[in-house]
Amino acid sequence: MRLRLPAERPTEPPTGYKIAHPVLSQDGVRAGFTGVSLGGALPYAVLDDASCVYGRRHRPPARLCDCGFHCVHDRAAAEALLCTAENRAAVLLDVCVLGAYIRFERGFRYARQRVRTATVGPCACGATAVALADAGWGRPGWRALAPVCAGCGRGRTSVSLAGFARLAGEGLRVVARAGTEAGVQPPPSAAPVPDVPELVAEAALLQARLDWFQTQLARLGDRGTGGGPS
Repeated sequence: MRLRLPAERPTEPPTGYKIAHPVLSQDGVRAGFTGVSLGGALPYAVLDDASCVYGRRHRPPARLCDCGFHCVHDRAAAEALLCTAENRAAVLLDVCVLGAYIRFERGFRYARQRVRTATVGPCACGATAVALADAGWGRPGWRALAPVCAGCGRGRTSVSLAGFARLAGEGLRVVARAGTEAGVQPPPSAAPVPDVPELVAEAALLQARLDWFQTQLARLGDRGTGGGPS
């Protein structure tokens, strides 16, 4: 006899966390997200239904397939994924799990979701992001975006955080995680103090350059006093 887990009937939709890349449509009138791994080729809206990435005709989340939206229970686990090099420009999403879902130890795989909040990280320069700008890659019909400050976003296709939320619709909130103040550079590390042999070598090099310079001046002086052609 095969045992099955009891069906859950929560009074409120479960919530979870995931990371994704924000995207802007080619015509600039729609905004959404694309995943960082499985299903990354299929951009989705703030409120959207999952589809099978393998093209099968079953409804996600099928038990014998990997299809469906994915999220984790713990916010810290999702934030940890932002530490990898390929995910540095991704944003953290707070989502509502809607429709049928399968619960796992670390998260859910589910049929439908609503993105409630997108938390944008700092600009690559470290300053707090004020916009999302063209990241230099994308999907057919969609431009991937990355967080930028006011200075780094100049000359690039971009949309403000509020503008992205408006284009995405469905009550999405977009917030920026604090970075350094724009234009403020971190204090430089203390330069290493040279030791005595290094100072002696630098002095010898400087003396050699001065000797060469004096030789060239002497030659020019000889030419100017008739010692050679003017």
